[in-house]
Amino acid sequence: MPYSQFLKYLGEQKIASVALVGDRIEGVLRNMPKDHPSHFSAIKVEDPTLSQRLLQADVRFEAVHENTLWRDVLVWLGPALLMLGFWWFIMGRAGRAQGEFLSLGKSKAKVYVERDLKIRFSDVAGISEAKSEIQELVQFLKDPSKSNRLGGRMPKGVLLVGPPGTGKTLLARAVAGEAQVPFFSINGSEFVEMFVGVGAARVRDLFEQARSQAPCIIFIDELDALGKARGLAALGGGGNDEKEQTLNQLLAELDGFDPSQGVVLLAATNRPEVLDPALLRSGRFDRQVVIDKPDRKGREEILKIHFKGVQVADVVNTQKIAALTAGFSGADLANLVNEAAMVATRRGADKVEDSDFTAGIERIVGGLERKSKVLLPEEKKRVAYHEMGHVVVSFALDRDEAIHKVSIIPRGVGALGYTMRRPIEDRYIVDRDELERRMAALLGGRASENIFFKEVSTGAADDLDRATDMARAMVTRYGMSESLGLLTYDRETSPFLNGGGFGRSHDYSEATAQIIDRETRDIVNQAFYRAARTVKQYRAFVEQGVQMLLEHETLDESQLQTLWTKVNRETAPELRPVEVIQTTEQRKQLV
Repeated sequence: MPYSQFLKYLGEQKIASVALVGDRIEGVLRNMPKDHPSHFSAIKVEDPTLSQRLLQADVRFEAVHENTLWRDVLVWLGPALLMLGFWWFIMGRAGRAQGEFLSLGKSKAKVYVERDLKIRFSDVAGISEAKSEIQELVQFLKDPSKSNRLGGRMPKGVLLVGPPGTGKTLLARAVAGEAQVPFFSINGSEFVEMFVGVGAARVRDLFEQARSQAPCIIFIDELDALGKARGLAALGGGGNDEKEQTLNQLLAELDGFDPSQGVVLLAATNRPEVLDPALLRSGRFDRQVVIDKPDRKGREEILKIHFKGVQVADVVNTQKIAALTAGFSGADLANLVNEAAMVATRRGADKVEDSDFTAGIERIVGGLERKSKVLLPEEKKRVAYHEMGHVVVSFALDRDEAIHKVSIIPRGVGALGYTMRRPIEDRYIVDRDELERRMAALLGGRASENIFFKEVSTGAADDLDRATDMARAMVTRYGMSESLGLLTYDRETSPFLNGGGFGRSHDYSEATAQIIDRETRDIVNQAFYRAARTVKQYRAFVEQGVQMLLEHETLDESQLQTLWTKVNRETAPELRPVEVIQTTEQRKQLV
């Protein structure tokens, strides 16, 4: 209560007792209503007459000593403790930083012991040749003495070479899983640090750890980040002293590396052309295992492995899916299975079916459907004629690919329609006639626009680009030009030739360049005229197909085959050999 209220209660003799505690007055009231508090506290004011007033009011009062020991201790020691804690924190950070600095040379390799590796060769498919070639490493790791009984030795290093996503890391882990040995895994970029010499120290530490746990496997992923050819810094190759010191240490470790100790060194890269030649010589990485993209049979095996964790319908045709996924790597197929499962989930199905895989392929290759992008009726009609031009030329000329699906639904960034082809069988060698047929199929859309609309549009830009690349390769790389002969005019450069640069060299004269341009143009033009003649011969098929496309927006293989048989496949005239068309008048008559 205020001090004035205290004096008022004191004059009215309503205070029974008080205690003077430091600068406070604490007391008990009397003769107060029941709902009024009986205890009070007030701040004491300097008043020499307070004791006299208390005596006159017959109030019992006393002075109570306040114990301020802990408060005084905190007042004096608190700041000191705060400063001591701050100093301890700073010294701890400095100690940890010093420890991290001293451990810069320690290897960052992740050590997987046998219980952590559940991968076996049965989990790796589509690379049977590479798998069989690397299986002898498993026997060596299980019993090194048995492999050396005739005096031979295992290779010091095995380099896995192949495009991204083909299973190089998976195969290395499968070797360790089969052999049940520790697996040291590190990325090539993890060796490179800001301080020169740190990467070299990490290489030494990694090999010391491996020798202490032999038999084991050391796996260096993305070796090109560490083993890029030395000397490229001055030539613009992006090298530096730290990388070169680290590479030198790796070469030294490989020279002093004894494979009989039971340590196998594996590495993987998708850019073998940039590696230093010293790494690839005999006695270091003296065995290279090429892991290429799987063929159709390999894709079937990979799909079956990924089907294990997905609810797939029994009627799903893996052969058909494998045929549609030519050029897919193992990682691409894993993504496809996941995408198909997501498509089936979105439509509320219990199992994944063939249509889901087709939708997944379209999503991966062409991009997301853009049904919100509304085309004008004239644009939609032009796209339909364009796509049916591809279809009719493929049906008539291309014997190696079947049309799986055609659609005029926009997809991805710039595709207003698409024609999905399915290779009938895997081909590794293609002759000139087949290349010309493929170019004609690519230009079928442009030919169809020419014939039915009498003018061209921008819709064939991608087709023209691909046809031009194919024709130029025929002239400059495959020796398919009679004017230029069998010379190669376009080849990749190595980092040790032509100034150390990468890319393609063009070591020919301006006159030869003009011949190359003329030959390329003539090949593309002949393919276009062939496509135009085919579209004119099968005009009825194109027109009926366009009507169906405008109505349904998408036609599958069975619908197209039925239409082809119904309209004029048996009655259409046989195609004559391609004539050499030279004059503008002949071209006008044809188109």
